[in-house]
Amino acid sequence: MSAVWNFFNVSPADSRFAVCKDCEAHVMRGGSKASSFNTSNLICHIKKNHPEAHEAFLQQSKAKQQRGKDSLQKTTQLSLKQSAEKKMKYNKEHPRAKAISQKIMECIALDNQPFSIAQDAGFSKLVEFLEPRFAMPSRKNFSDVCLPELYSVVYEHVEKLISDAVAISFTTDIWSSSVSQVSMLSLTAQWLDPDFKLVKTVLHSQECRGSHTAQAITCAFEKMFETWKISKERVHVIVRDNARNMAKATSEFGVLSLPCMAHTLQLAVNGGALSQRNIADALAVGRRVIGHFKHSPLACSRFEDIQKELNMPVKKLQQDVSTRWNSTYYMMQRLVEQKRALSAYAADYELPATLNATQWGILEKMTNLLEPFEQLTKDISSAEATAADVIPAVMSLTRLLARVDESDKGVLTAKRTLLEAVCNRFNGVQSEPLYAIATLVDARYKDRYFDSDKKGEALNMLLSVVDEMAGGGNDQQEETAGARSDDPSQEDGDPRQEERNPRQEDGNPRPPKKARNESLQDMYQEILAENDIITQATTGETASQVHTYLGEVLILKKECPLSYWKSNQARFPALARVARKYLTAPCTSVDSERLFSAVSHVIDEKRNRIHCDNAEMLIFIQKNLPLKQ
Repeated sequence: MSAVWNFFNVSPADSRFAVCKDCEAHVMRGGSKASSFNTSNLICHIKKNHPEAHEAFLQQSKAKQQRGKDSLQKTTQLSLKQSAEKKMKYNKEHPRAKAISQKIMECIALDNQPFSIAQDAGFSKLVEFLEPRFAMPSRKNFSDVCLPELYSVVYEHVEKLISDAVAISFTTDIWSSSVSQVSMLSLTAQWLDPDFKLVKTVLHSQECRGSHTAQAITCAFEKMFETWKISKERVHVIVRDNARNMAKATSEFGVLSLPCMAHTLQLAVNGGALSQRNIADALAVGRRVIGHFKHSPLACSRFEDIQKELNMPVKKLQQDVSTRWNSTYYMMQRLVEQKRALSAYAADYELPATLNATQWGILEKMTNLLEPFEQLTKDISSAEATAADVIPAVMSLTRLLARVDESDKGVLTAKRTLLEAVCNRFNGVQSEPLYAIATLVDARYKDRYFDSDKKGEALNMLLSVVDEMAGGGNDQQEETAGARSDDPSQEDGDPRQEERNPRQEDGNPRPPKKARNESLQDMYQEILAENDIITQATTGETASQVHTYLGEVLILKKECPLSYWKSNQARFPALARVARKYLTAPCTSVDSERLFSAVSHVIDEKRNRIHCDNAEMLIFIQKNLPLKQ
């Protein structure tokens, strides 16, 4: 408050005026509203009419300002010791310094940064600006001290999580670096918690020295599982590639294993379609064309100019990789897409090879033929894909390949060979308990995708496992009554029932006479429409649960089966225990593949001498730190 109010009072009759204490004059406060009041008129009044009062006002104002300065100085002024401490750097054991070092270590692990970032001028200036008292540790301190400390923190958290898991599924693979003479063996784990939430973690990406024999891999498995105190009884399955050494190693280790579905599809496509002479010749010409643009910047510039002239999107041609069949699919797709631009280029400039009309037709038809495989590869490579997806996918894929389409002319032999390859590679999937039971407890599929002669066998497998996990009850299955349920898809007049597809003696669908343009999803729906729901007379509580569950309507394919079991585990407790075990299994080893993609960013050309132990700790932190946060 201004010192002038020592000489005035607010008028009780009208707040717009102030009354002088000396002469009792009413002085306007400067406006009609309180927001516009000021003290200028009051100061002028005492200056003009009361010089002594004005002098006293000036002295009081100076004294008030000085008290404010003294108070501010008293509250902000630091002692000599405090000033000195403020300029001193934190000791490395200071809590604040340790916290900052840990965050920098997390940054290095999560963002694939080298340890040398501690010596980079820009990063050091940024940290100094944010915290002047922090002394940046050395590169060696991060690699030898901070990394093991953070690894221990994350390790303890993962160890606690995995100790509570009942049934655990694993993936494994071997990777060799292209920039360093290093090979690494991976081990990832996943399981379902009591709320049917999928938990994934990376356990190892350790160096695999020497020859990759089955015996060496078995010894590595024994050490890894012993490190995490995981007994073989808790191992549900290990998903691995189709290599003989890996299959033999898991067998000798004494646990169940399944081949990676993506690898199996790779073998089927390469052996059944891409190896055909006319297709291989067309692909060879396509690779030569792509190689021309890949090694000539001038050719690339000319090709881009032609794309712009034709009002086409500017896109580069894609080179395939021999170990990824879908990269060959994308290569063919891009060649077909850029046919006009390539033809225009060949008219003006020289190419090392050109595709003739027959070869263009083959590439286009092969793109259409392999489209379901590409879609299926995407589906099974998702994080949510499980072993339950294998049987429905194989049944739908074989049915689609068995259909004869007018567009198959020119690749009909390749289509037949592809069908044979898929049937041979996936022979017996319906009899594999891990696949069969997982499919039955997936509420999107249940028993609808089994052949009629395999459905009873799969159901017996499920009942046996339910009894075993329920404590060995005496529930038994009676004779099949053969009655249809009230499933709306089975009613008369359903358009999906109008067309049946009888099977040949070899079990494959018989090709229809008319040409079709159908997708993989159409096959899923068609199989559902052809499968009746069978009701059975049962005795015993667990068997009753199974048949009640199987008799209910399927959930949509896009819905999550884990959410279904979270909501229905109270209704079907015996089945929920089976689902919690069997729905943990992935159908591919994609988790290990993705892990090695991350490893390739750690062991790269700039860090090709990093120690494998440090690389494993960095990957372990990168993949598992989000579980702790």
